[in-house]
Amino acid sequence: MNRQRELTDILNKWAYEYYVLDNPTVSDGEYDKLYDELRKLEEQTGVVFPDSPTRRVGGEPIKAFERHEHVARLFSLDKAVTKEELEAFVTRVEKAGGADVDYTVEYKFDGLTVCLTYDNGEFIRATTRGNGIVGEDVTAQVLTIKSFPLKIKYPHLLEVRGEAVIRLSVLEKYNQTASEPLKNARNAVAGAIRNLDPKITAERKPDIYFYDINFMGGGESLSQIEAHDFLIEQGFKVFPYFKICKGKELFSAIEEIEKGRKALDVLTDGAVVKVSDDKLRDFMGATDKFPRWATAYKFEAEEVTTILKEVIWQVGRTGKLTPLALLEPVDLGGATVSRATLNNYGDIQRKNVKIGSRVLVRRSNEVIPEILGATEHFEKSQEVQKPRTCPACNSILDEVGAHLFCPNKSCEPRIAAKLDHFASKNAMDIDGFSESTACALIERKQVREFSDLYRLTEEDLKELDGFKDKKIRNLLSAIEKSKRPTLDAFIYAIGVDGVGRVAAKDLAKTFKSIEKLKNATMEELVGMENIGEITASGITQYFSDEDNLKEIDDLFALGVTPVWEEKGDIEGVFKGESVVLTGTLKNFKRSEAQKLIEAQGGTCQSSVTSKTTLVIAGEEAGSKLEKAKKLGIKIIDEESFSQILEKKD
Repeated sequence: MNRQRELTDILNKWAYEYYVLDNPTVSDGEYDKLYDELRKLEEQTGVVFPDSPTRRVGGEPIKAFERHEHVARLFSLDKAVTKEELEAFVTRVEKAGGADVDYTVEYKFDGLTVCLTYDNGEFIRATTRGNGIVGEDVTAQVLTIKSFPLKIKYPHLLEVRGEAVIRLSVLEKYNQTASEPLKNARNAVAGAIRNLDPKITAERKPDIYFYDINFMGGGESLSQIEAHDFLIEQGFKVFPYFKICKGKELFSAIEEIEKGRKALDVLTDGAVVKVSDDKLRDFMGATDKFPRWATAYKFEAEEVTTILKEVIWQVGRTGKLTPLALLEPVDLGGATVSRATLNNYGDIQRKNVKIGSRVLVRRSNEVIPEILGATEHFEKSQEVQKPRTCPACNSILDEVGAHLFCPNKSCEPRIAAKLDHFASKNAMDIDGFSESTACALIERKQVREFSDLYRLTEEDLKELDGFKDKKIRNLLSAIEKSKRPTLDAFIYAIGVDGVGRVAAKDLAKTFKSIEKLKNATMEELVGMENIGEITASGITQYFSDEDNLKEIDDLFALGVTPVWEEKGDIEGVFKGESVVLTGTLKNFKRSEAQKLIEAQGGTCQSSVTSKTTLVIAGEEAGSKLEKAKKLGIKIIDEESFSQILEKKD
């Protein structure tokens, strides 16, 4: 066993030198000799150490990917595509943290995000990002990659984040002998990691560059600079370009990356800019999708020209018509493109787009590319006609600003889109329900409203093409399971105009029940941080509509019960207090202060309202402090906050 341990350590050292440092100290023959000796010892002893290099061989195909919930949420990045947008990001950061902020700048690789988990120093699993909360377990696939450590020195639970890539030279070599050549490196790596057969993963030779720490179980809080150093110290492979900048230096660093990327052996589509200071990052926080302290600067997208064959109009769940351009198929960024978006009729006119003309198409990470404008008109080119009636139900359209709307709530594509939204993952999460299923049910007059989904029977579904016993059971089970959504998911699902996921969460936290939300006033709604007057008006209009109220009642009668998990009545020094934190606290992170308040019986609010009983004001407190003064709300500083906490014992 001593020899087995010794061989494992030696081979891991050599692999680190070869795959991470790119500086091998022994020949392949020497490595193979010790590797074979280790494998024989493992066969004899029946023991394989957790960090043994023999674990990295692609095993048998798996039946399906298991879902796994990340320890901490993996956010995606907001993007800037112009210098002005990047300057706006810098302005927001400086407003929060002053002019003397350290930024880090790194390459943004175009691959597949993976999250690796370690516990007690040992590699546990690898997952894809998924929706940021739940991803797919791809441990068997990632184990075929030899450039990450199976054992590290950090003794606590740890999640690290990286980008799986396939080098362009590796892809070129693979395509020389592949029966089906791969079009681009991004698709190649996504197909390699998300492949049920790890042997195929191994054949494509993916690699991982690590760039972030998603969770540290030891409670540490690291700056981006410290996190970068930590990854290197623990043996993770990081890309050698890592620049620390102040303000205007960002632009020269990005120019450096844009010039350098053309010589790289890795596909890259931009630069990632992050605030380094962990306290400032915590203060700035995040939206429902993006951290406010980071952005991805995207380089000019790939463009191509082709012929516009036709424009069709699609009806969405709100009744808005969106034009979709049908194109002569063309290769763009390794994908065959045959459709592109046009925002509205005004967009068509502004871009001088005509049917039969040549148009410039850009693809920039969006699923459907965008038409930038016409480059050439021909004798047979025709103007795109603005529709007067709905293409689905023939109703006379309403024109609101630049947009066209079908006013008919019974318009079938509108109902299908509405049902698809209701059943989506971030709403009621009815697995197996799609817009095509909705269309089929609508056509057979079985479904018109949300509540109709909960009246479906086996007999109803048997009439649909492609629905066999197992699929029927799974869908009915998913519908039944969806009856206890979280309150915010339900608010998002019913499709209140202007209410996205962030607003839905705020509304749930503020009102705690649909009944209270129904009776919310404009004043209460506008007083919330993420609700403006237009959205507030949309909410009050929705709950004043008798049809909407009846539909909610029908859902409840069928067993749908939105759940708000209210914390129990906690005794403590802040019991009964509705607290707003504003400004910068020197000795507490914003999230830490909120937890301390809630642990002592208080409730934290995002904005000052008539219900607020206490405001804790740090340095540079702004409009929230002024509003609290006008309302006569009790205000304390950080020192008083600390003294109150000390009294709790």
